[in-house]
Amino acid sequence: MKRLYVLFIIACAAVASAAQQNAAEIGPRIDKLFAGYNASTPGVAVAVVIDGKVAFKKGYGSANLEFTSPISSKTIFNIASVSKQFTAFSIYLLEKQGKLSLEDDIRKFLPELPEYKSTVRIKHILGHTSGIRDQGSILTLAGWERGDTTTNEHVLRFVSRQKELNFEPGSRYLYSNTGYTLAAEIVHRVSGKTFAEFARENIFAPLQMNDSYINDDFAKPIRDRADSYELENGTYKRVAFNDSTSGQSNLNTTVEDLAKWAINLEQPRVGDAELIRRFNEPTELNNGEPAVYFRTPTEVGYHAKGQVVRKTRGVNIRSHGGHAAGYRSTFWRFPDQRFAVVLLSNDEHFEQLKNAEAIIEMGIGHLMEPKPAEPLASPASTPARPKYSNAINDYAGRFYNDELEAFYTATVIAGKLTFNHVRLGRIELTETGTDKFSGRIGFPVEIEFVRNSASEVIGFRVSNFGAKNVRFEKVRDVVTRKE
Repeated sequence: MKRLYVLFIIACAAVASAAQQNAAEIGPRIDKLFAGYNASTPGVAVAVVIDGKVAFKKGYGSANLEFTSPISSKTIFNIASVSKQFTAFSIYLLEKQGKLSLEDDIRKFLPELPEYKSTVRIKHILGHTSGIRDQGSILTLAGWERGDTTTNEHVLRFVSRQKELNFEPGSRYLYSNTGYTLAAEIVHRVSGKTFAEFARENIFAPLQMNDSYINDDFAKPIRDRADSYELENGTYKRVAFNDSTSGQSNLNTTVEDLAKWAINLEQPRVGDAELIRRFNEPTELNNGEPAVYFRTPTEVGYHAKGQVVRKTRGVNIRSHGGHAAGYRSTFWRFPDQRFAVVLLSNDEHFEQLKNAEAIIEMGIGHLMEPKPAEPLASPASTPARPKYSNAINDYAGRFYNDELEAFYTATVIAGKLTFNHVRLGRIELTETGTDKFSGRIGFPVEIEFVRNSASEVIGFRVSNFGAKNVRFEKVRDVVTRKE
């Protein structure tokens, strides 16, 4: 036994030595990777976890360009959608306490939601399989713009008016931020605490994530928080972010705190091994198949409660990224290699995938299979745009959707169809088929006009990435004009 103990100590020392050596090797290479950031630019904070310890942490560039405050490993960033895994974990903690079940109907806790044709369960909203329309998708159709103040109360009011789902719950996967806003509200109603309070008491405080805050009030000052920026005509400009929703976004934290979270998911102090095993499992559809987050010629990623689970170059990865205003967040874990990378940036143009892959190559590239050959690109061609026999003047009119309380006026100007909205102004549309058009209302949209048996236009259906077939009814004709 004594000999085994000595061997164990030697092995531990060897692991620690390897981690230190690895950190010593990659530090200068990371410095070189981010050498372009300086006091006059936004930048990035980096943390690397090796064998359960923070092996590297550093900041580059400025957190605030007005005061040239340097970014450090303690600078606080909004991590956008990486927040979702903390919301899901909170639900799992409540389930472990016996206060809810993932099989519960969400209307058990949110009775103000409409009675859908099929039951939407908690597991559906965590797995992006609920069919509930994405909040950003419906808010933009209603005329909201980037920079508008949004709260959980706004989202609940809008979602409560949406009588239809995109699809039958559990039948398919479609990313929906709304599900995580609803999950945060369920945490609030079940625990009797705000989601911010619950997360602080049950996750952040036990893990000593002392610089982590669920921010449900955008106006609240947070010390050492980075502002976000976008490069416009060669000059960095601050990007306003007035979103106060929680659950789907708005965890403000540091790379040091996220490193502690990565370690907890490997060596749990909050939760336990069984909870984390289930937390890491891919979302399952009604047919028993895992929910596909993305698919490429060389790999498939599956969704798992605010994470993407996949195998790349022979190694297992659990990851997620985030993007809100000019904030970019990257959180990648390699459980078998006991390696994790955290990148938080306040630069809209930060290349998340490229930079994460560069650091991963520095740390564990030698443990991974060779990169697959890039598929040969086909020669680019510009297909001729087909002409359609649409009677363009048929579409002129004023259209209304009661669920969104929104009007759009379709007019024909110089032979082209346009939409007009009181806040959004003129929206140019492009013909894509018979009675079909495309355009941009916050996000790219597809529009299909609907006719009655007399072939008169009586409305249209509009779809974007997170809301499908939202119906607008024609309320009156509009005289067309020439320009």
